[in-house]
Amino acid sequence: MDNSITFKDIKKGNYSSIYHLIYQNEKLSKQEIANQLHLSLPTVTQNLVRLEKEKLIEKSGRFESSVGRRAAAYAICPQARISIGVEIQKRTVQILAIDLRGHAFQQERLAMEYSNEDRYYKELSQAVQTFISSLDVREEQVLGIGFAVQGLTSNDGKKITYGKILISTGLDIEVFSQYLPYPCMFLHDAKCAATTELWVRSDIGDAVYLSIGPHLGGAIIIDGQIYMGKEGHSGTVEHMTIHPDGPACYCGKKGCMETYSSVNALLEEDESLDFFFEQVRSRIPSYVKRWNSFLDYLARSINNIHLVLNREFILGGHISSYLKEEDIEILHEKVNEKTAFPSNEPFIHISRSPANGVPMGAAIPFIQSFLNTI
Repeated sequence: MDNSITFKDIKKGNYSSIYHLIYQNEKLSKQEIANQLHLSLPTVTQNLVRLEKEKLIEKSGRFESSVGRRAAAYAICPQARISIGVEIQKRTVQILAIDLRGHAFQQERLAMEYSNEDRYYKELSQAVQTFISSLDVREEQVLGIGFAVQGLTSNDGKKITYGKILISTGLDIEVFSQYLPYPCMFLHDAKCAATTELWVRSDIGDAVYLSIGPHLGGAIIIDGQIYMGKEGHSGTVEHMTIHPDGPACYCGKKGCMETYSSVNALLEEDESLDFFFEQVRSRIPSYVKRWNSFLDYLARSINNIHLVLNREFILGGHISSYLKEEDIEILHEKVNEKTAFPSNEPFIHISRSPANGVPMGAAIPFIQSFLNTI
């Protein structure tokens, strides 16, 4: 096998390096690019012309200069390509568009009752198409559409491999892609939330991500990547048995972590997180007691997982914006009471990803793939 690098590879490498260098910086001049990459000015010029022609970068003003002409500043065009994320929930759908920087620049929430019928898939596809049409983009700028669902998906995103909450097992992405002229894929909502967390924080190496929403979901992050496991269900801590005689779970078993550590388990009928936490922060005894009991079960589960995976924990999902440092301190104390290996170092953290982390995480993989191919 010939391992030699061809002239074509070098050219592709220069093109790629220049784009990624500009991407990592706000703005750069031609000379700075040449200096940082140790390339000749003609090589840099040639590639900048090509990148500009392909509308991937643009001249963005000029740098200040005390002598001679001021150098042109080059920046990427964030909307040269965009990606769409769709979060499907029981009664609502959230659609958003992100640019190459992962910035959500347009979003909308629709009231749509989910039903496993063709008319629903058709209606949602039309809503997504209408949303895309309202953006100022050409069809070829749209990299793809990620559908975040409450269920496990095949590693290629074409099928639902386990769906018991809403979407049914075995559903094929064809239900959407038959109506939409873009690549489409299914993604597990908890993994989407973890993907967004990885995007906004480059410092996560290994971690356990817990997405505490109406339902609980988990993701294992190893070397900055979500670890799917052999059959794609690594990280599904929501179905660990906490109590064999506990409440019934939607999976058909009893006493899963889901039945103790999800928002549905925390709140009573018709109660909102806003209301619940107002009572807790106002120190209303019955609510403080319920919250304390919730943290107790959560600490028990975190300790069990932490014994297997001695890593950082990130608490995300709908509950994360209500959490305070005092809650995390209580959690650490509770874990230390229960564990064989008390730790002085705090290892539980509140998520830093935005509230729309799930649909964002459904859109990010298309952006990542595109950036990897440049």
